[in-house]
Order: sequence, then structure tokens, then C-alpha cells
Amino acid sequence: MPTYGTHITRTTSGSDPLVPEPLATSIIQEAPKSSAALSLMRRVPLSAKTQRMPVLDVLPVAYWVGGDVGMKQTANQAWKNVVMVVEELACIVPIPEAYMDDADVPIWSEVQPRITEAVGALIDSAVLWGVNKPVTWGEAVFTGATKSGHWTIEGTGVDLGQDFSNLGLAMAQSGYTLNGFAAMPGLGWKLTGLRSAQGVPIYQPDMTGSPTGRGLYGYPLSEVQNGSWNFSTSGALMLGGDWSKSIIGIRNDISFKMFTEGVISDDSGKVILNLMQQDSVAMRMTMRLAYATVNPVTIMQPASGITARWPFAAVLPVGASAPAGGAISVIQAPPYPYTGAFMTSEQAEAVEAAAAEEAKAVEEGTAAEESSAREAEHARRSARKSE
Repeated sequence: MPTYGTHITRTTSGSDPLVPEPLATSIIQEAPKSSAALSLMRRVPLSAKTQRMPVLDVLPVAYWVGGDVGMKQTANQAWKNVVMVVEELACIVPIPEAYMDDADVPIWSEVQPRITEAVGALIDSAVLWGVNKPVTWGEAVFTGATKSGHWTIEGTGVDLGQDFSNLGLAMAQSGYTLNGFAAMPGLGWKLTGLRSAQGVPIYQPDMTGSPTGRGLYGYPLSEVQNGSWNFSTSGALMLGGDWSKSIIGIRNDISFKMFTEGVISDDSGKVILNLMQQDSVAMRMTMRLAYATVNPVTIMQPASGITARWPFAAVLPVGASAPAGGAISVIQAPPYPYTGAFMTSEQAEAVEAAAAEEAKAVEEGTAAEESSAREAEHARRSARKSE
């Protein structure tokens, strides 16, 4: 019987035993994203574990002299310390040598950029949102904005642009100069969708331009795309303020070192991997840095204590609850409570309680000075009348 339907063909499922399938040496992936904090905040080199920065805390006050022979009053100017404490972040990536030899892709050149991206996300989470922030560091940008009352909820104004401008107005009236924005991914597209009553684009009239990586009201707008942004109702759409008041102190920049010998153990001392005995290599990344936001007294808020003012503001998303105010944490002097752990809820409450006591003391001191000045002025007036 004639046979016409048989022939040699490739396997339709799985890998064909005779047809090779070369592996592409390039991996399809997104480019690593950098840190918003490191790009927006002021970076300074540090030469020691700690660094103390004097911050203007009390402004001098001038007085009218009562008549030709009136007594001239004294004025005072004072500073307080803000202490930056260096902490270390690190990670180790071990890889078996046999796997590296057999891999068609240069593994280390793929791993190193992702470690750098993870570092950026870790730093942004700590200094912008307070997530896993060492307790030796001062208040995070977003936390301080909510405690100080520098916030608004999306939809308060007629559109998002007015929400931003209202927040800028409040910042200016507090004596702070807004000079940049950190925003959620996609905020540029959200702004691009804004239309006037006539349907004309408000934010981007040039439709050939890019909606991202641009500016807002003439100031830089940086979308944070490293995965650290808080999208929830407990987060924000945008953080804006005077970024020069937030400082990242670099003690040792990010560095990588390769190891072919040594052991990796857990926190109980148990050996997890012996590089020499198990033919593995490891890349270790380390970085040492400090963070602090300095909030000097402004001429618009001369009586506010250092724990009651803040150079940043936030636009909260629709559905967010009005955050409660509170004293802002400022690390001003040793001893430093950090022992290798992150801030617990009890530690956070203790820090806030101490800051609240300091703010209360500052307010009482200011009230006492004002009362004393009023009594002195009353006495001078009485003396002039008796003459």
C-alpha cells in the first residue's frame, strides 16, 4: 500500500534533539532605576562616624525705643545641633563556580546593576518614607510633612495643578522655598491628562514632548521608579520642598569586593556556605552613609521650635485620612540608640514623646520671654507717665 503521509519533521513540543537552541547572551529586562534621594538631596562627604551641624534655631528681635531716654533692649540668636550618624548597608551574593563556568551570560555584570538599584530603593524607603530607617537618623521626608501639617489631599482644589500650587503657597508662607518634586511613577501622565473647560491640555500643550522626566512650575519633577514609592492611601502622589535642607552624608560610597575564600553564616553563627569547600565565589557590596533633614528657623516662623517646622510638603491621594500632627524627631546629641536593629513602635513612641517634651519646653520658653518683654515695656510706660 503506498505511503505518502510520513516524513521527518521537527519536534512540535519541547526541545528538538537534533535542532540546537542557542541562548541569547542578553537578558530582556528594564534598566535599573536610581535613587531619588541621592539625586535630589544635598550630598556631602563625611570624615567620621558622626558629624554635628549647627542649625539656626532662634532669630534676634529688634525693639522700638521708648522716647529719647528709653532703655534699649537686648536680642538673642541661638543655634541647635543636628547630628548625622553613619550607618552601613550591605549584601552578599554567592554563586557556585560551576554555574558561572556553564552560564552563557556574564552573571556579575547582570548582578551588580541590580544591587545598585536595590541600594537606591532601600535608601529612598528609609529617608522618604521612614521604612526600615535606622533610629539614629532623623525624621523621614513624608513623615515630617504629615506631622508639620504641610499636606493636602488630591481634589481639594479644582484640579491637581491647583492642589500643587496651594501647597507651594503654604510652604512659601511658612518661609520655605520649594525647589523640586519627587513623585509617584506615572504622575507625568496624570498631569498630561488635565484639560481646561475647553478641552485644551493644561500641563503639556506640546503633544510631541515627553510627559515624564520634566518639570513642574519651572522646578524639576523626578518620578521615583525603583519600587520604593508608597502608592497606598497612607502614601502620597508627590513630595515637594526645599531639597537642599535634606542631606545625605557619604562616609564610604557603594563598593564591591569579590571573595573566593571564607564562610557565610547566619546570625546564630551557623555556617551556611563555605566558599572554598563548596567551590563558590561571592560578591559583597557595602556602603556607609548618614541622613538628616535640617530645618532652620525661618523669618516667617520665628517662634516655631525645631520639632515643629519642616521644609517639605505632600499631596496625599484620594481616600487618604487626615494625618495627625506631632513633634518631629531630630537627632541632636548622643547617646545614639541604634544597636543594629530598626526602629520598633515602642522606640518610635519614645522618640516622639521626647521630641514633644522638647517642643513644649521651647514653646513655654518663648511664651515666658514674650511675657517678660511685655512686663518690661509696661514698666517703662508707667515710669514715663510718672515723670
